[in-house]
Parts: sequence; structure tokens; C-alpha cells
Amino acid sequence: MTKLEKIKNFDPSQPGLADESIFGLPFSADESEIVIIPVPWEVTVSYGAGASEGPQAILDASFQVDLHHQEFPELWKLGMHLDLGDHSDKWSQQSADYKAMAQPIIEALEKGEVIADNPKLQSDLDKINAVSHEMKDALRERVLYWTKKGKKVAVLGGDHSTPLGYYEALASLHDDFGILHLDAHMDLRIAYEGFTYSHASIMYNALHLPQISKIVQVGIRDFCEQEVEVAQKERVVVFTDRDLKHEAFEGKTWRRQCENIIEALPQKVVISFDIDGMFPWYAPNTGTPVPGGFSFEQATYLLSKLADSGKEIIGFDLVEVAPGENDDWDGNVGARMLFHMCGVFAKNNKMAVGETISFKK
Repeated sequence: MTKLEKIKNFDPSQPGLADESIFGLPFSADESEIVIIPVPWEVTVSYGAGASEGPQAILDASFQVDLHHQEFPELWKLGMHLDLGDHSDKWSQQSADYKAMAQPIIEALEKGEVIADNPKLQSDLDKINAVSHEMKDALRERVLYWTKKGKKVAVLGGDHSTPLGYYEALASLHDDFGILHLDAHMDLRIAYEGFTYSHASIMYNALHLPQISKIVQVGIRDFCEQEVEVAQKERVVVFTDRDLKHEAFEGKTWRRQCENIIEALPQKVVISFDIDGMFPWYAPNTGTPVPGGFSFEQATYLLSKLADSGKEIIGFDLVEVAPGENDDWDGNVGARMLFHMCGVFAKNNKMAVGETISFKK
């Protein structure tokens, strides 16, 4: 059956096909315009766990997402495919194994011990840094594999360390781009807790790529002195949660704030969305929740404004979704944010997503 025939035979008003790919769509990877690479990885988590289970939680919740999106009603016809396979299974197993290896290191640091004085812990730390480097390189090659096939590629974490290989792939394809970074944290720590590829070091590591000309951070409300020093010295623009809220309290609209954020970005942009950037009730089980944040609607408004701004969106990642033990709320929110981000990505790249549905009489 051809893709056109599948579109004609598929009823988007019915529940998604749970035996198919993400959002219950009937399309293969070759038939899909957007390929999403899941990275079930959380080796260096130092507080809450569960991010490695995020891709599965989002996949499970995706079958209940209504496909007739008000802003992108034809999006589903483009096809979105979750790139599950041996590489994903390998990353999941490595994450579990090396996360267990990392915990004694973190515990020793919390006790004030020096890792270099403990040969066993230093050896384990070196192994973790090596396997994290290996995962980064494997992801980079997987991204390039799909881009060479003409696909638009996104990454679904996992913790926030996961997209570095993605950025490296994009850096091999684009001479100059920026990152729109939505998060509660700056993630500018230098090899946090000794882990070169820590989830808390992703943006510091991204700054080592000269093709990344600017990082624009939104919603930040937790940071250390070292991160402030990096931000002030490097090509980082920070819109803290405090500053945004103070402006709002004094009358500045979210529309104008979004315009300022978008103006700060270079022409080409990759979006990095850490789910803990939003109010904690949207993602109560995320690894490092912080009071404050922005709403789901504020986030989607900003991303939609970016899509219409004339800037070029070259990719996105969504990270730090962690399922709860007794509910699937985090996966539910993550799945809907993922769908919206796919719509923003597609619309910005001149792909047919349909016209916004209006209910005004």
C-alpha cells in the first residue's frame, strides 16, 4: 500500500493504532517526513531519575493524542516515525549499567571525597566518560544517516546530556546556528561532578562547537556562580524567569517578550526544550523540578511565533520527561508538546500542515 493509500484509508478521528509508530500513525520511516530518534539515557543523573523512560512514556501516551491539531490539522499526513531499533536498546541497557556505576561516584562527592584519590572510582568515572562519548558519536552518525535520506530529524531524550551528538551532526551541515534553550537550568556547569557529558553540562559542551554562534536561554531560575561566569563571558543570552515575570508584572506582554527572545536568535535555530522549564505541575516527575516557569500555552505560543518569524528552524530536541509511578501525566504532556514541536518544525520548513482552524462566527 502506498503512502497516499494509507492516508486515504486511515481515520484520524479514531484512536491511534497502538501497534504502529508514534501517534499511532501507519507510516514507515521511509514514508515519514520527520524521524524522531529516542535516546533513553540518564547515566549522570544526580537527583531524580526516570528520564531514560521518557521516550517510552511519550510513545505510550501518543496514541491518545488527537491528530486534528488546531494549528496544524494536516500535520499527521506528513508522517512522524520513532526510530526504535538495536541502537536504542543498546543505549537503554548502557544507561542502566553505567548509571549504577555512577551512583557511588556521586555519593562519594556528596561526602566530600576526592575521586582522584580512589583508583576504583576514578577508573569507573573514566569508563562513564568514554561510553558517554561513544553514545554521542553514535547519535551523531544516526542523525546524519537520516538527514542524508532527506528526513527532518529530531531527538527525544533521555536526560539533557543526550542531544550533543545531534548538535555535532547539525554543525557538520550548517556553518552558523543558535540554540533556543527552554529550561529551568543554565546547564553551563563544566564537567559537573567529573562527568564530561553531564546533563548539567550540555550547553557548556555545545559552546565548544564554533558553529553555534549563540545560545538564548528562556525560563532560567536555578544556576551556580560558575554558570553565571560562563554565560557572561560566552555567547549566551539569558531571559531568566525572574526577569520575564517582573516585566510581565509591570505590563509587558508575552507577545513582546517572545519577539525580544526571537530577535536575539541568529537566522538558523535548533530548539532544545527541557520539560522542567514549564511550571512543575506539567511535569511533576522530571528529574530536577524548580518552582516557577512558564505554561504549556506560553511555550507553544513562543515556538509558533518562531515558526512564523522568518528564522529557519533546523531541528529540535525534547528532554527530561520522566513518567510517574502512578500516572502517565508527564508522558501525556510530553507527547502533546512533541506533536506541537513537530508541527512548528514542519510549518517553518514549508511543509503542508494545513490552515489554523477557526471557530469564530
